[in-house]
Amino acid sequence: MIRAVGLRKSFGSGPTAFEAVRGIDVDVRRGEAFGFLGPNGAGKSSTMRMVAAVSPVTAGTLRIVGLDPATDGPRIRARIGVCPQEDTLDTELTVRDNLFVYGRYFGLPRKEVSQRVDELLEFVQLTDKARASVEDLSGGMKRRLTIARSLINRPEVLLLDEPTTGLDPQARHVVWERLFRLKQQGVTLVLTTHYMDEAEQLTDRLVVMDKGLIVAEGSPRALIEQHSTREVVELRFAGEPGSDEGHEALAERVAGLADRVEVLPDRLLLYADDGEECLAHVHERGLRPAASLVRRSTLEDVFLRLTGRTLVD
Repeated sequence: MIRAVGLRKSFGSGPTAFEAVRGIDVDVRRGEAFGFLGPNGAGKSSTMRMVAAVSPVTAGTLRIVGLDPATDGPRIRARIGVCPQEDTLDTELTVRDNLFVYGRYFGLPRKEVSQRVDELLEFVQLTDKARASVEDLSGGMKRRLTIARSLINRPEVLLLDEPTTGLDPQARHVVWERLFRLKQQGVTLVLTTHYMDEAEQLTDRLVVMDKGLIVAEGSPRALIEQHSTREVVELRFAGEPGSDEGHEALAERVAGLADRVEVLPDRLLLYADDGEECLAHVHERGLRPAASLVRRSTLEDVFLRLTGRTLVD
């Protein structure tokens, strides 16, 4: 559905030019949920804008549903749906009219658009809000309406740029459930996110991006198994040392107890296959953290290993 080879995106020219995407290869299969994981500034949104055929490719080859965005932009945009990072709903229209007007942009007959609007309002659980003003909706409802709008033309590919940013946990899970249903219906999903739990929940396969490059690719579980241990021990200490040197000293005291130790400003991370055993050895060395946690490894641990930065940097 999407194939990119040596894809690049630059802004500006000469010595002030900035290369946001620095030569990436991507292959998205029909019916899968594919993710771009990385912190802000990694190049995710720049890539998505090229895939959406609204930002020209600087170099490399890009094909969306077999078409070239340089020459077939309108045909591509007619076959894809785009859910932008920011909600761009018309606040002066009702919920229903937001969908109806957008459907008419695609040249769909009024009767067909009206039927499609009813289907989508039911799908995103907003039927009872059809006549409400957009301004009266909660953040989660606005996000669901934006997703519904992106589906008005029955797209083959749905692009979602940070689909749940700013939502509370309950609203995020409602959005996740709707996206999972779309995947079951055969829609190809492509999303960017900096939430590791979102990537693990939604994607079949993903790439980890950093500074415009792809640094890893695979399923969430495969990436965790390849780049991290089964468990992680988090240690926080009372009267935090307040400097990296203090944390480095603490790291030296737990040397050899884990496969690797990461020093973060507010805690130590000890990577081990048996977290409880590792924590017991920490106590045997006379260390008494104010708080400790044994958890399974996540994609954030993978990103930390690959880039030396957390996803929320």
